Amino acid sequence: MLKIFSVKSVPTLQWSSPTPFSLRPRLITFFYLNLGLVLFGLGEALLIAGGAGVSPWTVLAQGIAGHTDWSIGFTTMIISFVILLLWIPLKQKPGMGTILNALIIAFMIDFSLELLPYPQTFLWQIMQTMIGVLIVGIASGIYLSANLGPGPRDGLMTGLQAWTGMPIANIRIAIEITVVAIGWYLGGVVGIGTLIFAFGVGPCVALGILFVKRFL
Repeated sequence: MLKIFSVKSVPTLQWSSPTPFSLRPRLITFFYLNLGLVLFGLGEALLIAGGAGVSPWTVLAQGIAGHTDWSIGFTTMIISFVILLLWIPLKQKPGMGTILNALIIAFMIDFSLELLPYPQTFLWQIMQTMIGVLIVGIASGIYLSANLGPGPRDGLMTGLQAWTGMPIANIRIAIEITVVAIGWYLGGVVGIGTLIFAFGVGPCVALGILFVKRFL
């Protein structure tokens, strides 16, 4: 358990791309990138279908949308652009994975929500939420290790980790709690699932990184 909080970097593996700017990665690299993104979308969908609370970033989008005439979808896009601007001082590098992150995850969420169960009892809602957070963490470790560019939020996480030298789990928890606090202050709705995600996704991402180092 303590090993999770010692993870400070995304590993470079045999199938990792040598540069995130590669537009013609090896087939196995491209496969793992897409596998991670598909699983990430499935995990997000499990969280939504669980009905115990949305992710911290959706809480923030709700809060901002409540003070503007924007939709939650448009607000989410604006937040993503702002995060990408924060990449500049953090010296993060985008790649095809940054673009595919938005496309594949969005598709998988819509696709999975048509097939997943929507539990009505509190216990099963919590169980499904926890499974979703775990899958998001494992998926993050897989697609980040492809080194073809992280999504906006994951890039913020890895950039802050490189800047501070703190463990990835701690950085991610700090980001999610900050986002939840701001979103709640602005009027976003926080549920039990939101808190599970905020406190659990950081350790799960670290677990995902340990998983790919050992098994992939």
